[in-house]
Amino acid sequence: FDSYMIPMNENKISDFRLLDVDNRIAVPYNSQIRMLVTAADVLHSWTIPSISVKIDATPGRLNQISFFINRTGIFFGQCSEICGANHSFMPIVMESISNDYFMKWISQMSEI
Repeated sequence: FDSYMIPMNENKISDFRLLDVDNRIAVPYNSQIRMLVTAADVLHSWTIPSISVKIDATPGRLNQISFFINRTGIFFGQCSEICGANHSFMPIVMESISNDYFMKWISQMSEI
């Protein structure tokens, strides 16, 4: 799963400058979520403070985290490990949605 910050010249009025991404992570609310995280290049730290989630992404290692989302919404995070020149341009956006919308999102992702 790849997600990149939307360049400032492509931002819409409804986008959050330097925070929004081209491909948000969607998760169903009222569900236990298990996430597997790794890195391809250097050490990163995948963090969404508003839901108390933080996990290191380490090259050559698969880390897992489990959390429960009990509300819908859009949650913003970032890499919290200084990992290189573009460290400040690594936003994370997670959207907590209903199970019906989540199933639609999964089917769209499988078509890509």
